Amino acid sequence: MKGRNGMRFHGRDLRKGRINLPGQTYVLTCVTLNRTAAFAAWPSASLLAREIYQIGQSDAIQPLAWVVMPDHLHWLVQLKAGSLNQLMQRLKSRSAIALNRLHGTRGAVWQKGYHDRAVRNEEDLRNVARYIVANPLRAGLVKRIGDYPFWDATWL
Repeated sequence: MKGRNGMRFHGRDLRKGRINLPGQTYVLTCVTLNRTAAFAAWPSASLLAREIYQIGQSDAIQPLAWVVMPDHLHWLVQLKAGSLNQLMQRLKSRSAIALNRLHGTRGAVWQKGYHDRAVRNEEDLRNVARYIVANPLRAGLVKRIGDYPFWDATWL
């Protein structure tokens, strides 16, 4: 993988300096293996949306916003308990098992690792959520966010 500065890095580099703070809000991003459009079709995307919803019912997080894109996921969460690693491992594992079951396949669905960014206190969470759910607009998948079914936000 290449970072923004063009330098090559590995998934393990994403873990450097990662801190899990209860009460902290994070933007999480994970990408499908080889950027395959694994969630381009309705059944696959709705399957991932169900997993996000179910995990959001736990006491570990407060889900604030998410969007399922064909080849990646953005998720805004407030961490209540546990770690980001546990959260992402649970989401990736459950969704990969369900997706493989749906398609009668086996194997990895997600790239290793994920990107996380702690939301600064001065940032407006609603604006961060709007930015996340507007991904389908910026990607040219729809002309209006209301036309894209695979997102949710607490405030919208």
